[in-house]
Parts: sequence; C-alpha cells; structure tokens
Amino acid sequence: MTYRPTIGLEVHAELATETKMFCRCKNDPEASEPNTNVCPVCLAHPGTLPAANRDAIHRVLRVGAALGSKLADYSEFDRKSYFYPDIPKGYQITQYEYPFVAGGELAGVAITRVHLEEDTARSSHEGAGNTSEVDFNRAGVPLMELVTEPVIHDAKTAGNFARELQQLLRTLGASHANLEKGEMRIEANISVSKDDTFGTKVEVKNLNSFRSVERAIEFEIARQSKLLDEGGKVLQETWGWDEVKQETFRQRSKEGSADYRYFPEPDLPKILRSDIPEWSDEALKASLPELPASVRARYLALGMKDDDAIFVAYDTTRREFFDGVIAELGDDTSTHTLAINYFISDLSGLAANVTTDTERSTATYGGVTSESFAALIRMVKENKLSSRGAKDVLALMFEKGGDPEAIAQAEGLMQVSDPAALEAAVRGVIEANPGVVEEYKAGKEAGLQFLVGQSMKATKGAGNPALLKELLLKELA
Repeated sequence: MTYRPTIGLEVHAELATETKMFCRCKNDPEASEPNTNVCPVCLAHPGTLPAANRDAIHRVLRVGAALGSKLADYSEFDRKSYFYPDIPKGYQITQYEYPFVAGGELAGVAITRVHLEEDTARSSHEGAGNTSEVDFNRAGVPLMELVTEPVIHDAKTAGNFARELQQLLRTLGASHANLEKGEMRIEANISVSKDDTFGTKVEVKNLNSFRSVERAIEFEIARQSKLLDEGGKVLQETWGWDEVKQETFRQRSKEGSADYRYFPEPDLPKILRSDIPEWSDEALKASLPELPASVRARYLALGMKDDDAIFVAYDTTRREFFDGVIAELGDDTSTHTLAINYFISDLSGLAANVTTDTERSTATYGGVTSESFAALIRMVKENKLSSRGAKDVLALMFEKGGDPEAIAQAEGLMQVSDPAALEAAVRGVIEANPGVVEEYKAGKEAGLQFLVGQSMKATKGAGNPALLKELLLKELA
C-alpha cells in the first residue's frame, strides 16, 4: 500500500554570541580544555541567579524578522524538568507558552515557532570501564530552536529547507551553523498514513549532515510503511540514525509535554519587547542584510545557472567576492557573463585545489582580489587576452597576486591582434601540416580547427583565435 508521509523538523542552532545565555562565561564549547568556560551559574551551584543574554534575544528576533514571523511583545522563560547528567540543574531554562517568534515561512515551509533556551553539557562515553565524562563548556550556550509545521512530505524538501536555514543563519550572523561541530542539530518527526490524517510520529535524532537528514527520512518512511503493511503498529518513540549502517534504531519512548512539568522560570523577569527600542519591528527589519533568496534571484538575473547561484549565494566569502567583481564591472552585462564563467569554472577551481590550512586561512582566492579579477575580465572582453592566456594569467595571479596586464606583458601572454604579426605563424603551421591541409580541402572541417589550435600553440596562446582562423581561411583559399 502507498502511504502519505508527513514530516516536521526541529532545528537547534547555537548562537554565535560572546557569552553564554544566562551567565558571563565565554561562549566557546569547542575549547581544547574541558570545563574551563564555567562558573557557579552554569554549573548550577545553589544560590546562583541567571541573567538573560540580550544579544542572544536580539539575534533570535532578527531571525524572526527575516522569516516574516510575528514577534511577541510579551515573552518569558520556563523551566523544563528532566534528569540527565548533562543538565546540572535538573531542569533546562527554555520557552514554552510565550516564544519570541511565531509563524513565518522559509523555502516554502511554514514555521510554527522559534524560541530561545540554553544548551546542555556534552557527555562522552569513550575509554575503558563503565565511566562517562561530562564537559560543561557547552552548558548554558545560547540555543535557538526552530520548529516547522508538519507540512513537508518528502526528504528532498526537508533537506533543502535545512540548507536554506543554515545559509540564513550565517547571513544574519546568528550562528556559524556547522553541523559537523554540533552548532546546528536537526531532528525529524516522521509519520505515514493512508490519507491526509496524521499517523503516529517517530522522532529521529543524530542527524549530523543534510544527506543524513534526507536518508534517515527516506529510511523511516520505508520502515513505517513496511511495518503497517505487515499489520504492525507505529509507536511514538525517539529513534537515532546510525551513519555506518545507514538505518534508524530505537532509543526510547517519546516524552510528552506533561512529562517535563513546564512552569515559568521564577528567577528571570518577564520580557517586554516594546521596552527595548532596538527590538522594534522597524529597527529589526532595518538591520537585516540582503537575504539568501534575494541574492540567488539577483544572480539568476545576471545569467547564472540555478546550481551556480546557490554555490555562490550559500557562501559568504564567495558572495562578497563576486559582488565586488560585479560592482567593479558596472552595468556591462557582457562582462557579467564572462565573470560568471571564469569565476565558477576557473577561479573556484583554483580555490578548491588549495589543500593546507595555512593556505586556506591566508585568502580563499589567493592573491586575486575583486578588483584584479574584474580587470582580467575587461582584458578578455577587449581581446587583450585569449581564453587560454586569461587562464594562465589567473593562475599566476592566484599564486602571487598582481595586476593582470602587468603579468600578461611580463609573460608574453598579451593577445596579438595584428595580422602582420600572425601571418608568419599561420604560414608555418600550413607548411608543417600538409596532410591536414589536404584533408580540409577535401571537405574535412575538423582540419581547420586543428590548424587554428596549432596556430595558437605557435603563438604561445597569444594569437587572437578569430583572426588566426580568418588568416588560415585566406591562405587556404
């Protein structure tokens, strides 16, 4: 039987604030030494009092503004009770009835809410013996949780939404959102049913890549469908994702809200957004940069392919570099097309071949700046450089930096467009390839392209290929 899948996502993102959510400890969960960024507040010593991080609240409100959400004027924090070693207080400070953000939409997916809470400590169970270790550097780090409506019906849509959210968070500077570091963590609630009604949902955790999100959803849809076909019953449980086996596995029964015994946090004051001028709707909207969807639309209008637009828009460094190039080139659309081609195919290829951390940290594009890259593109447009010459100059710019015209002059790569300077090379190629000449005259058109290539080689890539072809046709007539 065919079943209709329904998927909702819960996404946690660690906010890139300087300090933790409810104390002044440094926000650095990846610190090399465990339990160094800690204090009596985040270790839950008796008698300590939390104080909310205004910067974290501001970042979540900006996310809500970017999503087109309704931003609450009144909000409060709550206690969520559960007893794990990584929760030193025996409860987590989170939000329940009054989140900062409600509604909104991203990538065609409706948002239920976005709220703010504190992260847990990090437990490890490695090594010999039956011991576990807890690092409290992450305890109390500001954590944004976004919950979608259950409106997703396939794995690809879920994966695309998660990618779009990551880029939005990075664009806003809200979070670094690296999945491999746990800065962004995705959970999927998946159910299947025979009709438009909801089935029993299973929550899948441990999804540490977009690919894992998609594969786990696909696997769980197939697992639940098979279970129902065999007369079984899906239980509301929490499952994990095994990256090695590429399958889900049962972890525990799923708690309900009553199990957490939510109640308002008595040690934190209620929050009125209207009391803070920089949290007003107008101020938040004015603070937003150009959002990823707008960037992609702008690149598509320049003539980029959809995949290329995503490739550039989804990376801050690429986007800033390319926007700088376009600003240098101005309104000449023909140079925009050239810039796209050389940036995607050639410069990005050079950057991808950088292997050492030192090289990566020095500059993503080596010695190439937006200004020098734009100058190179203008030289190609003005026929001062051939395509081959431009690639060679770009490689030298990437390695050493410098002005493209000065490099081309020094390396003898300036394109030659003087017929008198090219005639000798053309005649020499014709004399050296009598067989190809005869084949061309007998009707084999490929021979002409071969001769053009040989002429380019004879001029060390500096000959204007269109002019070389013209001179060859004249000599072969």
